[in-house]
Amino acid sequence: MKSYIKNTLFAGLLLSSATACTDLNVDIKSTYTSYPTSEIATEAKMADLYYGFRGPLGRRYTEAALLSSDEFTAVTFGGNWYDGGNYVHSSLHMTNPDDAHIDWLGDITGTITKCNQAIVDLGGEDATDKSIAKALTMRAFYHFIFMDMFGDAPILDHVVGDGEAVERSSRADVAAFIEEDLLRAINSGGLSEDVDASTYGKPTKWMAEALLVKLYLNWAVYTSGDVANYEPTLPNSKLNDAVQYCDEIIKSGKFNLSDSYRKKFMPDNGYQIKDFIYAMPYDNATAQGMTYARFQYWPKFNNDGGTGPGLLGVSLVKNAGGIFTVTPEAADRFNLQGDERNEIILKDALNTYNISTFAKTTTPYIYNGKRVVLTKNITLLKADDTSMNVGDDFKGWTQGYRCIKWAIQAIDYNTYGRNQSNDVPIFRYADILLMKAEAILRGATATNNDTPMSLFNQIRSYVKAPTMTTEPTLQDVLDERGREFFSEMWRRNDLIRFGQFENDWGLKHVVNPTAKTQKFRRIFPIPTNVMNSNTNWVQNTGYNQ
Repeated sequence: MKSYIKNTLFAGLLLSSATACTDLNVDIKSTYTSYPTSEIATEAKMADLYYGFRGPLGRRYTEAALLSSDEFTAVTFGGNWYDGGNYVHSSLHMTNPDDAHIDWLGDITGTITKCNQAIVDLGGEDATDKSIAKALTMRAFYHFIFMDMFGDAPILDHVVGDGEAVERSSRADVAAFIEEDLLRAINSGGLSEDVDASTYGKPTKWMAEALLVKLYLNWAVYTSGDVANYEPTLPNSKLNDAVQYCDEIIKSGKFNLSDSYRKKFMPDNGYQIKDFIYAMPYDNATAQGMTYARFQYWPKFNNDGGTGPGLLGVSLVKNAGGIFTVTPEAADRFNLQGDERNEIILKDALNTYNISTFAKTTTPYIYNGKRVVLTKNITLLKADDTSMNVGDDFKGWTQGYRCIKWAIQAIDYNTYGRNQSNDVPIFRYADILLMKAEAILRGATATNNDTPMSLFNQIRSYVKAPTMTTEPTLQDVLDERGREFFSEMWRRNDLIRFGQFENDWGLKHVVNPTAKTQKFRRIFPIPTNVMNSNTNWVQNTGYNQ
């Protein structure tokens, strides 16, 4: 168990049972006439803002972000794991407003409300930007998540009064609001520049700048008006600004690529990982919700079909759902000789692994007397079946490669209901390097003698992959991002920016040919419960038919 979580999150855990709201017309009242000014009270108030994304990031958000990208295809085993189409709808670009993979928006709007209440409690209109910088940064972050996933969003810059109708603003206006909040916070001096256990999982100057870079790199997407009309050739006026803040982070000297790729995603990762600019802390006992292995591992990995050891050399109590299969197109990107990232793909004839080191052994993995051999391609029992049924048997279970990026501990599966202790990075230094390379390739002015190739090769070098000898293309950058950030949160965002979200992969166009042309699906529908609570809103185009 991570001691820094127990020490720094205690105050936040006291408040974590608060229910997120989907009704934006909430009158929040404090039992205090003024908020206590003690350090403990202030930190408790702020901690409640830091971890509002923990629940969605641990599961439902990833079902929307990962499964709608070209990284994973969801399958079902007979009638198991269909769940009203929740997973396969995301994979097939068939999301509807009632799907569970978008039913977390209330967590985001609820936490924005808490950000605004914190600003009020810390002085409101009389507060200096420095005193509320952390709340401004988190408010910007949650608006970014809303806007990136759902398009037009309400600009929630105050505590919404009882009976007050809140309108959605254009994506462009929301992007400008996010920029304003971030610049206020950064320029105020109220964000820490320290990178240690005390600032881990919290908004720092570097976290705010990384979010600003992400906003600027996608500026043409967010300001294009109708999302369906966005094209990657549209001009982006913020590319030089993106480079400026990349340079701030690079020059800080606070971050580097000294940790090996696999080490960064182990259960004992944390503030000591020099690549992490901003991460969400998880702990299997005290900060639960991260269950990636449950969905991404081979479904019967926990044993040998009986009481004997499974894939990880031990027998575990619970199996996995195993419904996230790696698309053939994603698997094919992991083909660089010597690349350490290749090891995260579980494929072909399997050997067992050492659960302590996650090193592959030379022992074949046998299940019920059969060698487990995973196939790259998926064959459905019925070719055009929108339930994506591969069959609930050994043949069905071995359809598709799997991902083992997120290592587990035995205690995760034997004691804590599959909850893992892997912290999930949201912004990484590696991302800053590749975003700067991309911005230059898109027309930004190069700085500090950095070239796209020199930036790109920093990534290739630390993972021991072949370096480039010529300048990478934009497609090279997209492919490299697909390797480096696989099973993180950015692939959907990347594909949209590069104009490739409607491309063919997996069985998407076989089962749902309309996905080729439905560009409105670059954003998700507003969940039904949120629409019911905000009857003045209009559903996103394409989802109200």
